[in-house]
Amino acid sequence: MKVLCYGVRDVERPLFESCNEKYHYDITCVPDYLNTKETAELAKGFDAVILRGNCFANKQNLDIYKELGVKYVLTRTAGYEHIDLDYAHKLGFKMAFVPGYSPNAIAELAVTHAMMLLRHGAYATYRSSQKNFRIDGFEFSKEIRNCTVGVIGLGRIGRVAASLYHGLGANVIGYDMFEIKGIDGYCKQVPLDEVLAKSDIISIHARYNTGDPKLVTADFISKMKDGAIIVNVARGQLVDTEAVIAAIESGKLNGFGVDTLIDEADIFGKDFEGKEIPNPTLAKLVSLYPRVLITPHLGSYTDEAAREMVDISYANLKEFIDTGDCKNKI
Repeated sequence: MKVLCYGVRDVERPLFESCNEKYHYDITCVPDYLNTKETAELAKGFDAVILRGNCFANKQNLDIYKELGVKYVLTRTAGYEHIDLDYAHKLGFKMAFVPGYSPNAIAELAVTHAMMLLRHGAYATYRSSQKNFRIDGFEFSKEIRNCTVGVIGLGRIGRVAASLYHGLGANVIGYDMFEIKGIDGYCKQVPLDEVLAKSDIISIHARYNTGDPKLVTADFISKMKDGAIIVNVARGQLVDTEAVIAAIESGKLNGFGVDTLIDEADIFGKDFEGKEIPNPTLAKLVSLYPRVLITPHLGSYTDEAAREMVDISYANLKEFIDTGDCKNKI
C-alpha cells in the first residue's frame, strides 16, 4: 500500500516513520500542501493520500486523484471542510478523519493565549527584546484568581481547558448545548448569556459543522463585559473577524487570542515579512498586535497530538483495507 502524506514538517517525519512500524505501508512524506494541480499530481503511483488542514481536495484535485488511481483520501484532522465531500463520494473515494486527539494540546494553547493577554506577556517581552525595560500602564494586570473564565463548548477539549483554568485559581463557568455531567468540581454550567455577562475571559471550544452560523458576532460581543478577552482555538468559522476588529479598536474587547481564522489559508504557512498581506481583514487583525495574538493553527503541533493524528490515520486506512469500511469514515 503506497501512501502519500502531505504537509509533513521535518520534525514530524520521525512520528510518521515510527507509527508505521506496525502497519508497514510504503510511505512518502512531502512538505507540500495540496493546493495546486502540481501538488495533486504528486500522488501518481499512490493508493492513498493523507491530508492535513489547508490541503484542498476540491473538484480539480479530486479529478486528478481519480485519474491517477488514488482510492483513499484520508485527513489527519478533526475537521474536513477542506474536502469536497459530495463530489468525492460521487467519485467513489473512501475517506476518513481523526475524530479526536490529545485534548491537552489544544486546551494548553488556549490557556497560554489567555495568560499572555491577561498579563500582557507578548507586549512586555517584545519591549524587552527592543532593550526597553520600563514598565508602563498597559502592563498592569489582573490576577486570574480574581477573574471569571467562561468556557463555551464543554466537550473533551473544553473540559480540559476548564480544569486548567480552575487549577490556576479562576472561577470557571461554562456553556454547552447539552447538560454535561461530572464537571461540578471545576466548572459550573450556566446559560450562554450568563457566561457572556460575567466572564473576564471567554475561551471558545465549540464544534463547527459546515453551514453553522457564526458564534462570535457583534451581538455576542455586545453582551460581554467591557474589557474582556476572547480566546478561540476552535474553528475560525465561528468568529466574525470584522466584529472582533471593531471591538478591539473601540476598547470593548481588551484582547483576542486565536489559533484558527476563517480565511487562514490566505496567510498560514506563508511568510509575508517585508510584504503586504493580501487579505485586508486579516492584515488589519495582524496590525492589532499585541492586543491580538495569532498563532498559525498550531494547536495540534505537539508530540502527543501529532502522534495520535498519524496513528489514527494509519489505523483508518488499515480498517478500510481489512473490512472495506471504517468507523471514522466521512
